[in-house]
Amino acid sequence: MVVVTPMFPLGTVLVPGMPLPLHVFEPRYREMLRDCLAGDRTFGVVLIERGSEVGGGDVRTGIGTRARIVQAEELPDGRWAVVALGVERIRVDRWLPDDPYPRAEVTPWPDDPATGTAADDVDPRTGIAVLVRRAGALVAELGHPGAPLDLELDGDPVVDSYQAMLAAPLGPADRQQLLAAPTLGERWSLLHDRLTEQIELLEARLAFGGG
Repeated sequence: MVVVTPMFPLGTVLVPGMPLPLHVFEPRYREMLRDCLAGDRTFGVVLIERGSEVGGGDVRTGIGTRARIVQAEELPDGRWAVVALGVERIRVDRWLPDDPYPRAEVTPWPDDPATGTAADDVDPRTGIAVLVRRAGALVAELGHPGAPLDLELDGDPVVDSYQAMLAAPLGPADRQQLLAAPTLGERWSLLHDRLTEQIELLEARLAFGGG
C-alpha cells in the first residue's frame, strides 16, 4: 500500500533494527518532527547520494527504511534530541514537493526469507559471521575500537542479514547496495563479496604498517 510519508534524507544508511540518534535543528525538520509526534511517530530515511543534508538540493536514493521515534526531547532553544529505530525497508514510488519538508509516496518492501538459499545449499550465515569476525579483528588490530568480534548469526535470516550489515566495516555506498538487494540470497552474496574485498584491503594496510 502506497503511503505519503515524511522523509529525512541523511548521509548514512538506516538499516531495519538499527537505532538512529538525531540532532534536529533545521526549521523544516523541526516541523516534520512535530507532525510525526502528532501522528504515528514514523518517517522515512534515505541515503543522500550527492549534496548536503542541510538546505536541500540533494540527490536521494529510492530505497530506504521507515523509522519510528522512540525518544524525543525538545531543547530550550527549539532544537530536538531524537532517537528513532529502523523498522522496515521501503521503496520510494514518487517524491513530492519539499513543502514544508521532504515527503514521498512510499511502499513497504519486505524481504522474502524464501529467497535466501535452496534447501540443499549451505547456510551462508556461518561463512558471513566468520568474515565479519575476521574483519573486526583486523579493524581492532589497526587500532580502531568497537569492532565486533563475537557476532553469531543463527536466528531469523532477514534479521541476521541486517545485523551482519551493521557489524561489517563497510561504507554507506556498500550498505545502500546491500539494503537495495532484490532478494535475500543476493544480499548474502553481496555481503560475502564486500567483506572479502574489505578484508583484503585491511590486510594490505596492516602489511604496509597500518594507518
